[in-house]
Amino acid sequence: MWLNDLRVVLPDQVLEHGSIRIEDGVIAEICAGCAPDSAPSLNGLVAIPGIIDLHGDMLERDVEPRPGARFPIELGLYELDKRLAACGITTAYAAISFAWGRDDIRSQENAIAMIETVNALRDSLLVDFKVHARFEVTNPQTAPILARLLEAGQVDLVSIMDHTPGQGQYKDVDNFFSFMQRWLGVDLDTIETGLHEKFLTQVKAKVRQQAQKPRDWDVVRDVLTLARQHRIPVASHDDDTAAKVSEQAALGVTISEFPVTLEAAQAAHACGLAIIMGAPNAYRKQSTSNNLSAFDAIKAGLVDILATDYYPAAPLHAAFRLADEGVMPLHQSVKLISQNAAAAMGLHDRGRIAPGSSADLVLVENDGFHRVRGTIRRGVPIFWDSHLAKLAQVSALLKV
Repeated sequence: MWLNDLRVVLPDQVLEHGSIRIEDGVIAEICAGCAPDSAPSLNGLVAIPGIIDLHGDMLERDVEPRPGARFPIELGLYELDKRLAACGITTAYAAISFAWGRDDIRSQENAIAMIETVNALRDSLLVDFKVHARFEVTNPQTAPILARLLEAGQVDLVSIMDHTPGQGQYKDVDNFFSFMQRWLGVDLDTIETGLHEKFLTQVKAKVRQQAQKPRDWDVVRDVLTLARQHRIPVASHDDDTAAKVSEQAALGVTISEFPVTLEAAQAAHACGLAIIMGAPNAYRKQSTSNNLSAFDAIKAGLVDILATDYYPAAPLHAAFRLADEGVMPLHQSVKLISQNAAAAMGLHDRGRIAPGSSADLVLVENDGFHRVRGTIRRGVPIFWDSHLAKLAQVSALLKV
């Protein structure tokens, strides 16, 4: 199969007019100009590698889109799968947390069920789904559960987290209050004073409760040791100081995920850690928590990978925006959402348009706005819109 007559984003340049031959799910050939046979012209489209997302929080939200509104995990996963394919994502690490209480979507029981469901349904999904297990250091009782899942080959990436307000993402506790207020849709200026005070009392009690939880670093070391034994990469999450980055690197962490300060990002870069930041942050040029701007960090040369975080469309649009605004050439910005992520995970079969690589590709049109028209995984279309269908029909009529 030929993808004929399009712009091709290669690892080291953009081929303004080229074609790609796919054979047995692999990129077999790339040539300048049109394909040697009469394949449909895709003029006006850009081919980039399939997007590799290392941190997407969407599955939890698709299973429980509102507090208490729980849907079957299978339903949430299948629906998310279609949405990711339409966003150009061909490899997705579903971020699943062992964080809160028994009735929360992020409870240990729900986390286990989601991880087991992803693994059970993997072969029936459009996108190559993998598991990103998020280990909260204030919940050391999760360690034996995570160990069992690692031993069973059910986890592909581990991140070490500490979401206690007063450090990390919410170093400024007032920012935490503000975020919770917006997240819960509570307008403290318009509700009765008594309810206002009750809300603040509850939030502050939660903050104190979290802050008092012990952090057993011996347990963390055990988890990291086991992950290394199974060759599973480990990321630190929301690093806020150089000292914290150094401590995590000494434990064997190889990825700094969402550093929240310039100091932490610089330290991670100096330690040789792969740095992940949120694509929504990069596209919007600001953090929702008033932390480090991913856009500024990219301009400073401190970002290796962009992740969906909470918005699946963001990686593609962030990569093109960086190129459109002259921050870096397109072939470099695309690496932030493909090749660099593959390298960090040891996925040597994908992430680039090159002979021998898996034929994971995204076909993008710019008609004033960058739109995914088709997504291909291992040579098979997993998303193909009416625009591409019409091109094929026109080509068939011309042959007649």
